[in-house]
Amino acid sequence: MRRPTVALAALASATTLALGIAAPALAAPGAVSATAPRVADGPYVALGDSFSAGAGILPLSATANPQCSQAAVNYPHLLAQRTGRALTDVTCSGADTTDFTQSQHPGVAPQLDAVTADARLVTIGIGGNDSSVFTSIIQQCATAGLTTLGQGSPCKDTYGSSYADTVRTKTYPAVRAAIAAAKARAPKARIVVPGYPQILPPTVGCYATMPIAAGDVPYVNGIEQVLNAALKQAAADNGATFVDMWTPSAGRDACQLPWVRWIEPLGASLNYVPVHPNAAGERAYADQIQARVGL
Repeated sequence: MRRPTVALAALASATTLALGIAAPALAAPGAVSATAPRVADGPYVALGDSFSAGAGILPLSATANPQCSQAAVNYPHLLAQRTGRALTDVTCSGADTTDFTQSQHPGVAPQLDAVTADARLVTIGIGGNDSSVFTSIIQQCATAGLTTLGQGSPCKDTYGSSYADTVRTKTYPAVRAAIAAAKARAPKARIVVPGYPQILPPTVGCYATMPIAAGDVPYVNGIEQVLNAALKQAAADNGATFVDMWTPSAGRDACQLPWVRWIEPLGASLNYVPVHPNAAGERAYADQIQARVGL
């Protein structure tokens, strides 16, 4: 996600990674697919943020800027491998909708530049970083949870409806406009908008590894559901296909055992970027998109 503001040293270190800042030394080759593209299907273009880029999973893609922390086994690569489509993957950790029309990093073109008229499939996984909502809620609620040793609902008590209001008034129109822009560039493409999976369980968290106060667990979940509802509506407004990741990720949140979870926790993360999908999570994205779209 985006830029860290947490003062606590340990949390700042973890959330800096969660913001999608790449570790330059962690570079490894990756391949899109050894399968010949099926020309009739047309090219596939993947746009999006760190959840789509597979931030924190190795090996890194050989074709992406290392600052984007794009994994060679993220769901766009998996879908391309499974369907034989030619892939252009410009997903980048830390991206928000402004990075669709401007350069996010030196040498990284605006994501919409990759969308051309011959594209037949476009996935757009974006919205969590807009107005720093996703970043802020993890940082602020984790910080608040630490101050109360996991008791009460300090984050909800402090921020109330502000995060949800921001999603409805700023994120929703921004994502709607981004989808519309992609559709205008590739009018014959199937536009697919995946939502975000569950980060926390419904009511009882895991303070040792996700330092969110017990009373703030449903609060954080509620904001993520507002975000997913905004993405679903933005997709519907443009005739795009929304893919629900919330429902299938039940019981796969960051509080589960390593071989069960799809999201890595802040503490004891097995990825170098915590609070993001692991390899199983990226496979789950590919599975849900493939089933929903019929690829």
